[in-house]
Amino acid sequence: MGDEHRGLVHEASRGSAPALDALFERHLPGLLAFVRARAGPGLLAREESLDLVQSACREMLRDVPTEGYRDEAGFRHWLFLAAERKILDRLRSHGRVKRAGGEALTYSEAEVGLLGNGYRGIGTPSGEAIAREELELLEAALARLPEEQRQVIVFARVVGMSHAQIAKETGKSQVALRSLLHRALARLSEEMGDS
Repeated sequence: MGDEHRGLVHEASRGSAPALDALFERHLPGLLAFVRARAGPGLLAREESLDLVQSACREMLRDVPTEGYRDEAGFRHWLFLAAERKILDRLRSHGRVKRAGGEALTYSEAEVGLLGNGYRGIGTPSGEAIAREELELLEAALARLPEEQRQVIVFARVVGMSHAQIAKETGKSQVALRSLLHRALARLSEEMGDS
């Protein structure tokens, strides 16, 4: 982990508000993209995604462990998986809301900019910030994917996990994981082309 990030984690674990704010700002775009991709329109119809991320992120960052991360990617992995557990808790509290691919998604102006950065790893042809229309297409296409495919894309391209980490997380071999990710990205491309 870079010295700056390591210092922020250490200070945040000791309750430093400026360090918490810095970590929050640093990881917010990716967390927002991750939460929108994993929560789905059912939950997002009940709760604002930015509110969901802010409350979950602030809670998690207050309880940040100081050890166990070799690098910033490992920390991000912990943070995003902790966010996923929060999402699952919210889904349970809303009566197991099911994901529905056809529901309209809405975006605040703040979300558009943050999501453009958060989904940057999935990419657009231009590689520039994602516009509102592209966000709608991308999230609708992700929603139509089977859960397993959506999960590996989000883990690989939004969270930035290595193939070995994803394989361990999903219980698949690395060979099977690479094949699944290849198929998932091809299907996402097809879904985006069909939109």
